[in-house]
Amino acid sequence: MNRKTIALACLSIFLLVAIVSAAFAETLPIVTTVEVKGLRRIEEGAVKTKLSQKVGEALSQEKTTEDIKSIYKMGYFDDVNVFLEPFEGGIKVIYTVKEKPTIIKVDFQGNNEFDDKKLKEKVAITPGSIADVSLINDNAIKLKNFYEDEGYYLANIVPVVNKTDEGEVVVTYQIYEGDKVKIKEIRIENNKAIAASKIRKAMKTKERGIISFITGTGYYKKEEMKASLEQIRDLYYDNGYLKILVGDPVVQLTQNKKGMIITLAVSEGEQFKVSSVGITGNKIVSEEELRKLIKLAPDKVFSKAVMRKDVTALSDKYSDTGYALVSVNPDIVPNEDTKQVAVIYQIGEGDKYKIGKIEISGNTKTRDKVIRREVRVDEGDTFNNSALKRSYDRLNNLNFFETVDIAPKPRPEEKVVDLDVKVKEKSTGSLSVGGGYSSVDKVIGMVELSQANLFGNGQLLKVKGELGTTMNDAELTFRDPYFLDKELAFGATIYKQQRDYPDFQRKAVGLELSLGKSFWEYWSTSIAYNLEQVKVANVNENASILVQDQVGKRITSAISPSIARDTRDYYLDPLRGSRNVLTTTFAGLGGDNAFIRGVLDSGWYFPVFDVTTIHLRGRVGWIQGIFNKAVPLYENFYVGGIYTVRGLGWGIAGPKDPGTGEAIGGTKELVFNAEYIFPIIQDLKIKGVVFVDAGQAYASNQTLGTDLRYTSGAGLRWASPFGPIRIEYGVNLAKRAGEAGGKIEFAFGQAF
Repeated sequence: MNRKTIALACLSIFLLVAIVSAAFAETLPIVTTVEVKGLRRIEEGAVKTKLSQKVGEALSQEKTTEDIKSIYKMGYFDDVNVFLEPFEGGIKVIYTVKEKPTIIKVDFQGNNEFDDKKLKEKVAITPGSIADVSLINDNAIKLKNFYEDEGYYLANIVPVVNKTDEGEVVVTYQIYEGDKVKIKEIRIENNKAIAASKIRKAMKTKERGIISFITGTGYYKKEEMKASLEQIRDLYYDNGYLKILVGDPVVQLTQNKKGMIITLAVSEGEQFKVSSVGITGNKIVSEEELRKLIKLAPDKVFSKAVMRKDVTALSDKYSDTGYALVSVNPDIVPNEDTKQVAVIYQIGEGDKYKIGKIEISGNTKTRDKVIRREVRVDEGDTFNNSALKRSYDRLNNLNFFETVDIAPKPRPEEKVVDLDVKVKEKSTGSLSVGGGYSSVDKVIGMVELSQANLFGNGQLLKVKGELGTTMNDAELTFRDPYFLDKELAFGATIYKQQRDYPDFQRKAVGLELSLGKSFWEYWSTSIAYNLEQVKVANVNENASILVQDQVGKRITSAISPSIARDTRDYYLDPLRGSRNVLTTTFAGLGGDNAFIRGVLDSGWYFPVFDVTTIHLRGRVGWIQGIFNKAVPLYENFYVGGIYTVRGLGWGIAGPKDPGTGEAIGGTKELVFNAEYIFPIIQDLKIKGVVFVDAGQAYASNQTLGTDLRYTSGAGLRWASPFGPIRIEYGVNLAKRAGEAGGKIEFAFGQAF
């Protein structure tokens, strides 16, 4: 509706009001009824709720004018007018409308790469929608963006509206797809301080490369490019260039229009250093205490990233002691003459808060108590932001939920913060099927059926079977992390194993019971009892005396106390934290075997650039017979394989049978692993890894740490919906006679 229509309507109202006013001795008439005419699909009541002119009130030109605007803003009408008629001693107000047509069909023409079903998922317009021009055009833009994101930069979308009947239309999107256009080159111009390669590395938008079919990069995406421009600015800010300007991308197509060259021009400006760092507004915490948390310092190059970490550290200092609404705002004051910048952290401390109500929602299967016991604050406690972060980590580590959200909701008038804990359940039952190959086990098949959240109580029940050319295992496991609703972890496992070695066969049946207790926040201790019967048979007549001595049945009765400290943020895919475990085993409480074993395992995760991780792990083990009894070969340490030294076969890095050359394990072990883990496709949780391993098992007369074997390699890890998948290839860096130059490692359905 245009301004002319509104003006004419207002004028007619004014003239009628003037006539009626004169007839009734200058008294404004009373509205006796209100009607809406022209409606076909829209309910009259829906329109009347928008009206300010009411029955029984004096007629108001201002109100009827506003009503016309309000009706029009509903978006359902092409035209709105108002008319007045004398009625029962007053005035009848009649609003006449003309409805926009209804879309009865949405069609696509010219689409070959994507079917209609796929395109309909990308538009927010369906049969029955109002044929609003803006809505139709907005969806054409959505389709255009979708095609661009898929690499069809030349795609063109034209909406066509065909009227089929009174008030009904068909919307057809005419599509020209064109060819896919790959990013052939990203050029950076005018950069001097930072290399173009470093700038390109910081960008989310990438050139099309060898692994782009995995990463999905190499196509021009508008939103991705916007993020890339911001990433370039942040890179310069982190290196002191506060006056950085990044121009809009210039896109040039290659001659065959199947490739594009993107040019980005930067204006770097001068580098700024920090002249001073100040703190204002602090009353509760002393400046001396706060300065210990600040990393920005005079004479250092200014860095936005460091400043952000300072803000976080200062905020956490307050929020960990109850100041939930603390604000830390950095004030940056550059000096153009000296090329220095003064940074002042302005602190708004606010008031001290306590925890109010803790509400849990979204858990359709998991019981409230399972979630609540992982939350590290209680109602009435002083607000503690670090405790909330830890609560998130613990809930995430349950691996019961797709998403976890802990939203603080302050009530300033009462100085309390309510917590809204929202979770979204995911399937916790799994069927894992996997396979692999090793020089010892040959072809292996694995099936595992598990329920990690039994009856919503957080308990684990697992049945696992492995069948291979040379091995056959079965296992039934039950674990309850809060046994009898107390902070006690109970576990029970029964198993049966068979394994064929080159010179003998080992069969075992066993039972293991464990009980553990957590203390402080990151520490835990446990004790396990294992009763196992092992039978060694089918010994090769040419086997050494060492192997022949193992023939027969033996029973091992052992207890294994352990202590652990685990600060990892996410157990399945850690970014930061560490896991340190010391386990000792004492065998000899009855049975035939008697030995003492100790294993120290330490793994550390260091975040790099917030999305990649350096993982360093070391493991040392020792075992010795007691009561004048020798250690059975099957209790020895075997180094080589995916969980020790990748690229070497099982037991290769260790003592061999002098007669047959087969691995017999060692009474000592030392293993080191260094990994760099980086995301490849973050949305799909696919990561890459490069590694260097070192390790060796030793006989009792060998010195620990000598003759280490070294390997290096790379691989992929995928936290798939079917379970973790790990594929890695290790290169034997010092190949010896009879050894392979490398080995592929494969694991499926096991924790990394």
